[in-house]
Amino acid sequence: MGLLELCEQEFGTADLYRVLGVRREASDGEVRRGYHKVSLQVHPDRVEEGDKEDATRRFQILGRVYAVLSDKEQRAVYDEQGTVDEDCAVLNQDRDWEAYWRLLFKKITLEDIQAFEKTYKGSEEELADIKQAYLDFKGDMNQIMESVLCVEYTEEPRIRNIIQQAIDTGEVPSYNAFVKESKQKMNARKRRAQAEAKEAEMCRKELGLDEGVDNLKALIQSRQKDRQKEMDSFLAQMEAKYCKPSKGGGKKAAIKKEKK
Repeated sequence: MGLLELCEQEFGTADLYRVLGVRREASDGEVRRGYHKVSLQVHPDRVEEGDKEDATRRFQILGRVYAVLSDKEQRAVYDEQGTVDEDCAVLNQDRDWEAYWRLLFKKITLEDIQAFEKTYKGSEEELADIKQAYLDFKGDMNQIMESVLCVEYTEEPRIRNIIQQAIDTGEVPSYNAFVKESKQKMNARKRRAQAEAKEAEMCRKELGLDEGVDNLKALIQSRQKDRQKEMDSFLAQMEAKYCKPSKGGGKKAAIKKEKK
């Protein structure tokens, strides 16, 4: 079975760009970030033992998708003809796709995340992400607050103000879910966040964590029902946005968005 057929079977689409969640005009960096984000979701090391076989198969397919779209010649052929050269070198069936992935992406640390948070909040990148989340979720603040990086529930007024300004200037449409959100829903979200933050604080004290680490851990913990899975999810988002190529080989294309 060819790559396009495998994508249709495993991801519900034969469009390689849709598989990675990027637009057809995406830059090399955007394609790389898309690959990293999606591949983290099916990485064999991140799933239960009974799901490893399926995850491995999907992970390998994603590696092949990225191999095509990261190769200028193969991407040009796909863009022009909608086909993939199954015999090309980049789709070598013997390639160790996990080793290939490890060459492309390094493991980020807590310090990396903290440094990112300092430069991310209030940046043009954060503004763009907030507006995109608003569009993606059609104004649903529950999902917006869950998806935007490094956001605490106490920052909701700031996030709402950014969105309202974008609505007022015509940058984004006015969704009823946002402009007509009930006080009951707002208060329920606030109560839930406060309860989770309180639970996170109790966990911090029980574990004896110092204050410097607390802020980030509370942020991660505040959104989780299953703590380990949610931490993985948060770190996956951070990795997809902030990771850099490893120094041990692989391509050297920088993936972090350039600040305006």
